[in-house]
Amino acid sequence: MLSKLKAWIGRRKKFLIVSAIAGGSFLSYSFVEDYYFEVGKNLDIYTTLFRDVNIYYVDSIQPGELMKKGIDAMLSTLDPYTVYIPESEIEDYKMTHISAEYGGIGALVHQRNGEIEISEVYDGFPAQKNDVRIGDKIISVNGNTATNRTVDNITEYMKGQKGTSVKIVFKRDGVAEPIEKTIVRDEIKFKNVPYFGMVGENTGYIKLSQFLENSAAEVRDALVTLKQNPKMTNVILDLRGNGGGLLREAVDIVNLFVDKNQKIVSQKGKVKDMNIDYFASKTAVDTEIPLAVLVDRGSASASEIVTGSIQELDRGVIIGQRSFGKGLVQQTYNLSYNTLLKVTIAKYYTPSGRCIQALDYTHRNNDGSVSKFSDSLITEFKTKNGRSVFDGSGIFPDIYTDADYYSPLAIALFSNYLIFDYANKYAREHSSIAAAKDFTLSPTEYQEFVSFLSEKKYDYTDKTERRIEELKKTAIKEEHYDVMKSEFTALENKMKDYKSKDLLNHDDEIKQILESEISARYYFQKGRLESNFKNDQEVKKAIEVFTNSSLYASILRGDGIYKVIGKPGSEVQAKANSEREMDEDEKN
Repeated sequence: MLSKLKAWIGRRKKFLIVSAIAGGSFLSYSFVEDYYFEVGKNLDIYTTLFRDVNIYYVDSIQPGELMKKGIDAMLSTLDPYTVYIPESEIEDYKMTHISAEYGGIGALVHQRNGEIEISEVYDGFPAQKNDVRIGDKIISVNGNTATNRTVDNITEYMKGQKGTSVKIVFKRDGVAEPIEKTIVRDEIKFKNVPYFGMVGENTGYIKLSQFLENSAAEVRDALVTLKQNPKMTNVILDLRGNGGGLLREAVDIVNLFVDKNQKIVSQKGKVKDMNIDYFASKTAVDTEIPLAVLVDRGSASASEIVTGSIQELDRGVIIGQRSFGKGLVQQTYNLSYNTLLKVTIAKYYTPSGRCIQALDYTHRNNDGSVSKFSDSLITEFKTKNGRSVFDGSGIFPDIYTDADYYSPLAIALFSNYLIFDYANKYAREHSSIAAAKDFTLSPTEYQEFVSFLSEKKYDYTDKTERRIEELKKTAIKEEHYDVMKSEFTALENKMKDYKSKDLLNHDDEIKQILESEISARYYFQKGRLESNFKNDQEVKKAIEVFTNSSLYASILRGDGIYKVIGKPGSEVQAKANSEREMDEDEKN
């Protein structure tokens, strides 16, 4: 009897299990069927709506423009990185995201007061070889006038196949007659590593500005070259301002510094076939040399993969400010009629398993805005040596440095092209200067710049003035102004007096900017970078850490204050948040 009961229970269990599987499969099938029915239904609605609007709308419509706006609006509800790329924009997309390569002369232009002006000349390319100078104003390109043309118009005229020529007529300050040059175009390919060299007797420095094709090979070549210097015992990898690029290049760059077979990053998304773990697959160049990675708020995506991996594998020290916080992976798909879709397919995760994505695009607010992940949702992870790191807010550096901010005066001098113009004037009047690393303006030369500004307009309002004006408006609105009028007048007069001396109050900052801009007239981008080394707080901090080998080791071990990095609610985290808010305030 008991055996019969057990047999019946066994048969019953099998029936229930089979029924559950069948039911689950049916529900799963029904769900998929319903999902694709919804897709098909809404595609049909969209097609018929688009057709009828184009047929019946009272005014004529450009179908391509209307569709582009509709697609852009739809994708904007997802994230800023999922975008539609029409055929007309594909070349620009490839230039920005894959390989910065085209046929041209190697110069940038900007528009100013209805004129097109050379804003940058790249060393080693046709423009520089033909003595095109920053500040030259373009009169015509191949007979096409530049007056009231857009930057895009003139850029298209200057581009062309390698080996073809372009005739450009310039107007140059200090030269009476127009200058005509026939320049043979060349292949213009901007390096991912625009500069590498020594920043001290023992410290090598590599600047990586983007993660396009061959970036890992360029970093490798720079590192191998620097290692040929027997005095080099440390290396800095500068990722500040690097917005990222190709994930595979980021993996290969980490592989230069870590052993083969170590996990570097993972990507995980809705489509399981696209879930990939990336490992170091090659022999490293150097797994022992002390390494510092410099980051700031502009370091994003692939930069954060490199930074996060180096940090979590305890391979180097991270110095700077908290990185941007982009933990999303995009893939490009070909659409019909030579168009493209760049779509977010996954999130990436550093070796410890953390995702550093800072904004939650999945759960938007009612008004459509996007919020950061709250501290209560942030999770703790561990590095290889057991140091605590946290997800949900970018990569927090091991050593935090205060962000640099330009004063309102400096911004006004920039935006009114006064620093730009004075650097051109200085270059016309001085045939040469000292090496960019050593070049400094004397007090007399700085006073000459002050005199140059005496008849120039560069009005600006600083934060204090804005706050006084806001308080004044509030006082008027609340009818308190009459009793406080004298105080407001006194504050406004003090501000005017202070601003009249601003060129002296900010002389260190303005001199530094001037020296950098002037150096670029003689030594191009390399000169601008080398000039800035004199006041580069992150580079100085890296050298300081390298000089103290016990400090370097204690950071990677997680001794004392280095055990927990960027804890939510900590003083240093609050400081970083405050700086982010200041950035937003400046934008507004």
